[in-house]
Amino acid sequence: MGSRAFGRGFLRLIAIGACLIGTATMAQGVWIPAKAVLAQILLDRAFEQSQALGRPVKPWSWADTAPIARLDVPRLGISEVVLAGGSGQAMAFGPSLLSAGAGVGENGTSIIAAHRDTHFTFLRDLRPGDLIELKGITGDTLRYRMTGSQIVRWNDFAFDSHPDRATLLLVSCYPFDATQRGPLRFVGMAEKMD
Repeated sequence: MGSRAFGRGFLRLIAIGACLIGTATMAQGVWIPAKAVLAQILLDRAFEQSQALGRPVKPWSWADTAPIARLDVPRLGISEVVLAGGSGQAMAFGPSLLSAGAGVGENGTSIIAAHRDTHFTFLRDLRPGDLIELKGITGDTLRYRMTGSQIVRWNDFAFDSHPDRATLLLVSCYPFDATQRGPLRFVGMAEKMD
């Protein structure tokens, strides 16, 4: 009788352990999306504060980036807060303005990059002629018209910076449905409207 009781107790212990592991795994699965939703709320709030103050405000005290613009694509109902710096940490939370290009509102080529499976999934639906608005924290709204797109290798990505006019490039990994990062990039091109 003692070995049966031990066996049942052991099985019960294994079942409890499996339940705890399952609960922890489910909690982790919920935690990441919940953190992403909370981050977007904090980014929206920081963008509003940045506009009110006219300077970038960090969304949380330990952030290594701050909102500098809002990217809107009215036809698709897209509105994304754009972050400064273009680092991998910044792109985990939203599209980022790359420092290699022009700043928001400057003449030249501004480059905004984001992940294809989160903030820039909409790039696959962009069409020539689409309106793209970029609202800076200073309150200015720049309007761009989508002119086309191209697929390039990451190491062949080059752009002409036109110092006399403002252009916008939206960049993400390609293909959109891939599960692993590859060498190709999607580049959406837009020109500033007068």
